[in-house]
Amino acid sequence: MKDIFVCVGSACHLKGSYDVIEQVKAWIEENELKDEFTVKASFCLGQCTRAVSVRIDNEIHSLTPQNAKDFLNKQLCRR
Repeated sequence: MKDIFVCVGSACHLKGSYDVIEQVKAWIEENELKDEFTVKASFCLGQCTRAVSVRIDNEIHSLTPQNAKDFLNKQLCRR
């Protein structure tokens, strides 16, 4: 199982980290990937200027609530 860590620190919180979490959870549900991915809240990932920071496989990405699903489809969806 692969973990998707979404920062909920101050900068990321202000830029919509909880909305990103909801988008990631919805993406996992829509694509029936509960056995492959889990989303976890994380405190500071050290990329505050790139908020909302998301770590997948030790790589940090910058997502917004608006682009989260597109990013996940391009980067993670195996269908």
